[in-house]
Amino acid sequence: MSIQAAVVVPHPPIILPEVGRGEEEKISATTKAYQEVMRRVVEINPDTIIITSPHSIMYNDYFHISPGESARGDMSQFRAPQIDITINYDTEFVKRLSELAASENVSAGTMGERSAKLDHGTMLPLRFLEQAGLDLNKVKFLRIGLSGLNAATHYKFGQEISRVADELNRRVVFVASGDLSHKLKKDGPYGFVSEGPQFDKEVMEILGDGKFLELLTMDQTMCNRAAECGLRSFWIMSGALDRKAVKSEFLSYEGTFGVGYGVVWFDVIGKDDSRRFDEKLAEFKHNESLKRKEKEDAFVQLARHSLETFVKTHKAAELPKNLPEEMTNRRAGAFVSLHKDGNLRGCIGTIAPTTDSIAQEILQNAISACSRDPRFSPVEVDELDDIEYSVDILSEAERIFSLDDLDVKKYGVIVESNGRRGLLLPDLEGVDTVEEQVRIAMRKGGIPATEPIDLWRFEVIRHY
Repeated sequence: MSIQAAVVVPHPPIILPEVGRGEEEKISATTKAYQEVMRRVVEINPDTIIITSPHSIMYNDYFHISPGESARGDMSQFRAPQIDITINYDTEFVKRLSELAASENVSAGTMGERSAKLDHGTMLPLRFLEQAGLDLNKVKFLRIGLSGLNAATHYKFGQEISRVADELNRRVVFVASGDLSHKLKKDGPYGFVSEGPQFDKEVMEILGDGKFLELLTMDQTMCNRAAECGLRSFWIMSGALDRKAVKSEFLSYEGTFGVGYGVVWFDVIGKDDSRRFDEKLAEFKHNESLKRKEKEDAFVQLARHSLETFVKTHKAAELPKNLPEEMTNRRAGAFVSLHKDGNLRGCIGTIAPTTDSIAQEILQNAISACSRDPRFSPVEVDELDDIEYSVDILSEAERIFSLDDLDVKKYGVIVESNGRRGLLLPDLEGVDTVEEQVRIAMRKGGIPATEPIDLWRFEVIRHY
């Protein structure tokens, strides 16, 4: 039977009259679209409904599948305890999906359940299904959390969901629960950034056209800035629709309260072997890696050479010949920063020079960034094409006596107190104020907020 249809829906509690108390009327288009798509789900008469929710249990490197025979939840957190729902899980599907994920080296399963209570990202679709006439006792469910893993892995997990549906001969509907940007309005609960409406516009166009490759390759820095909620739900859904011909239908979008709510329906109408977005994603990432390498200057090329040599051989690389004199004749502190899929993957450096040249400083700090940053596991060989590098060459630090002497875009900061020291580089994503910059540097140095501090500033030349 396999996947019959899929739907993208938001999960704002305020959409329920018992919670909104009149405010739900301001997003009536979302309500009508929600009611329509759930009516369609009921018409399909599915055996199993799969719900992916950003508010279920989430791990950085693991997809959590809710275990057990059943689960219940209510909306008491939102002052509506009368909304109380119980569902039964498709235990056979859960067991087989966990087995398949293990055999395919995807970290997924039922370990780590902290609370069996249904989250509101699951409760909202269930409530609309119930109101559309679905007898929740006659349908089985899967509730799946998201992860911090990359788009390709979410897509692969979605493929495995589809494979299990085929094996077990289930009529399945996939519900991708997820809001869009949370930063659409200055007077909204989370404020405004320009990336917020940009993210929502792009995602709704992509979903409306069913162009999943564009969904999988969105700029992750922009997505992070937008404070999105549902993208990973949509990635898994895309994988579940792999090699399927789909007819997509945009039903509604609203951002009334400063958070984006979109509803999109996907009707599976057959097979389409051209929609192999995992293969297209791999090709895209390979081409992007080649483009990055072509643009890298000597500083970044050396960082890459050092890191890749160490990861592949577990030995330090020798300095290449014919490096620019600036790298071999000058001494300076240097930081090597690694990013993957828009997220930090490692960053280690030296405030002042510890070797005979900038080149040697980069050589050693690239190794440290990939293997000795305590916040991350060591970089592995299969990640190398995905790593983006930046190298910061530091000026000599200058003592300052006021926050007025700092500028988060121009100066990095060193904070010192009682022998402890923390550093933060300048012009970092998400660090918008001097106060925030100093606070983060203090936290990195293990300096309590109440302690007096000494400050230094420095400039950097950043190489990409």
